[in-house]
Amino acid sequence: MKRFLSALALMFGAVTLMVTNLAAPAFAGDIAAGQTIFSANCAACHIGGGNVVNAAKTLKQADLEANGKDTLEAVVTQVTKGNGAMPSFSGKLSADDIENVASYVLDQATKW
Repeated sequence: MKRFLSALALMFGAVTLMVTNLAAPAFAGDIAAGQTIFSANCAACHIGGGNVVNAAKTLKQADLEANGKDTLEAVVTQVTKGNGAMPSFSGKLSADDIENVASYVLDQATKW
């Protein structure tokens, strides 16, 4: 009986973990703060998830995936270091601000 209860508890824990992982993706940053930072620093070039400089490099999910920018780490690196026409924001935004805006971008990518 003790084995049965242990096995049942283990299965319940595994199912709970699987269900939890199916929920909306968890990003490290504060999405609400990221929205404010995005509006103040990014929206001029990326309004509505677009890209006024290079139409093939939007912030929409398909383009982020195609350009290898679909992870928190990749977006943080892009914002921190810049690339191509995009400037570096490392001197303008704190590391927390950059993580927050990256979290916002990834949260919005499927909605734009």
